[in-house]
Amino acid sequence: MKVWLKTLLMLTVLTSLPAIAQQAQKFGEFTVHYNALNTSMITADVAKAYGIRRSDSRALVNISILKNSENQLPTAVNAKVTASARNLTGQTRNIDMREIVEAETAIYYIGELSVRNMENFDFTVLITPVGQENPFTLKFRQQFYTE
Repeated sequence: MKVWLKTLLMLTVLTSLPAIAQQAQKFGEFTVHYNALNTSMITADVAKAYGIRRSDSRALVNISILKNSENQLPTAVNAKVTASARNLTGQTRNIDMREIVEAETAIYYIGELSVRNMENFDFTVLITPVGQENPFTLKFRQQFYTE
């Protein structure tokens, strides 16, 4: 049941906004998939299972790291992930990221923050895959809408 809920969470997150679902950036042999969306877009069951507070004024940041290989499918990797968000007025918020491992086939890092209507955030995510010494930096901007 828990694997099913994790799968549902990630499907919900990755398919909620098609324009966001395909956001990815390559860093050498790694590809980082990322998105951020209002937690109200997540089903109540999934939010409860993962302790996510559903609200139009809360956002969820989702990060996954895949290692690419020439002759194999990409594989999920563990990493140290830290994130922060800065709004256009210069206020910075650190985002506590937590790891979700799904049946050893998928690894996700999620974190939450509060947002206001039409608020823009510049996200900075530092990612250090296991076995790597230096982190790489992912930066992206997302605007949120609340009711």
